[in-house]
Amino acid sequence: MIIESTAAYRDSLRAFKPRVFVNGALIPSVADEPLLQPGINAIGVTYDLAQESDHAPLMTAIEKESGKRVNRNLHIDRTSDDLLAKLEAVRIMCREAGCAQRYLVHDAFNGLYQATQRCDADSGTGYFARFLDFMAEVQDGDQTYGIAMTDAKGDRSKKPHNQKTADSYIHVVENRADGIVISGAKAIVTGAPYVHGFIVMPCRAMTPEDGAFAVCCAVPVDAEGITIVARSAGRPGEDAAVFSKHYGQTTGVVLFDNVFVPHDRVFLNGETEFAGDIAQTYATHHRHSCIGARAGFGDLLIGAGALMIEANGLDPERHSHLQDDMVELIKIVEGFYATGVAASAYGEKDGTGNIMPEAVFSNIGKLLMSTQIYDMHRLAHTVSGGLIVALPGPDEDHNPDTAASLDAVWQGNPDVPAEQRRQTARMIEDLTASHQGGWYSVISLHGGGSPAAMKREIWRNYPIGEKKEIVQQLMDRDLTEREDGKPADKQPGRCCTVGCRVPDFLLGDSNSKDDDT
Repeated sequence: MIIESTAAYRDSLRAFKPRVFVNGALIPSVADEPLLQPGINAIGVTYDLAQESDHAPLMTAIEKESGKRVNRNLHIDRTSDDLLAKLEAVRIMCREAGCAQRYLVHDAFNGLYQATQRCDADSGTGYFARFLDFMAEVQDGDQTYGIAMTDAKGDRSKKPHNQKTADSYIHVVENRADGIVISGAKAIVTGAPYVHGFIVMPCRAMTPEDGAFAVCCAVPVDAEGITIVARSAGRPGEDAAVFSKHYGQTTGVVLFDNVFVPHDRVFLNGETEFAGDIAQTYATHHRHSCIGARAGFGDLLIGAGALMIEANGLDPERHSHLQDDMVELIKIVEGFYATGVAASAYGEKDGTGNIMPEAVFSNIGKLLMSTQIYDMHRLAHTVSGGLIVALPGPDEDHNPDTAASLDAVWQGNPDVPAEQRRQTARMIEDLTASHQGGWYSVISLHGGGSPAAMKREIWRNYPIGEKKEIVQQLMDRDLTEREDGKPADKQPGRCCTVGCRVPDFLLGDSNSKDDDT
């Protein structure tokens, strides 16, 4: 089954009856709840674009496991070209929807594709076959799953097994002949109310004493014992929310109270040495996707800023300070996006059949995006002027006592209608200066891991030893060439001066995509 539109996606949710609370009220029908519609619309973009002839080649791909065409968000990456296509697809989806959310399924699929194989090889488990069956089911149904990774964590100085409240982490409370029973809380689950199910994953490395907490599995969104506590998606119903009344995102706390999971949906159960592997592989894929997502958000800020400058009657060609600020905004957005391209070009294969974005470039890109999101907002504010927060609310646009006078004074560029100037100002306010704008800042900073997590991964993966060798050789040889036969250059993603392989997109040869040189 292919879900062909936002409307069809909304209808598909009617087959599920999750227990959802929003703003303290029980939601009788997620598909019909106004407070959640912007989130449903945002995921719907991933279905709509896949049906458009111009976008379908990018938004879909042939899955090697089945030979079937699937949504890009459900596809296993195998080449640098796949990584580049995913990166660009996420950017396009998010420049439309702000955050399309569904790419998290892609990141979980690719992480589990790798990690379950490694666990099987080391421990003799059968998780990979189970995962493939589950993946095929999701692909055939064109479904969307939420990723339940971040636990409540409790006292963060303590390991899972040392927590005062065991439910601070998802854990197995019973192993049965037909499956497992889990309890606990996942604290930040993107799109939780309006997905078809959850992929529950460990969020950290674990010790042997944490065996009950080393669990990965898939459950329907309405499995017995699941309660979702969420906030509204975007700013539905607010006329001033030019963007987020149409597109938004909720995050939910998902409570698991003795939820049964059959064995065929369990992909880790007690193998603590692989809990960190699952978390790390997912994180690298996800941080790569986040680069594309926030580049799409950056496209919105760049476009809105340019429109606002024009509406204000100014010209960056004549007002160099505006041009400088716009170029700074462009530099930030395209700068971190370029690290995503580099991570794709130097993607790493580990023998499992898929390809991992290069870890150093992925984490640098996510770190740049996380910390520069505030600069992106500042630059959008600078080029736009104070009207973005000084403008009266939209009710005044139709007030017979004030509308005509306000239209007259809000007219800037005579070629730009006052209404367009107002709407552009409200768009920028919505994206950067409203509570929704604040949400974009925080989710950019902490989504996919905090800056500290990225820094650890950069330090762990960066070839500092090789840099030391280069300098030591120069000093030992009186700045002459190396004599030990070792390569003099080992950049991230490269094991020699030439690199492990020429990226496929440079070769232009689709027949060599699975070959390493």
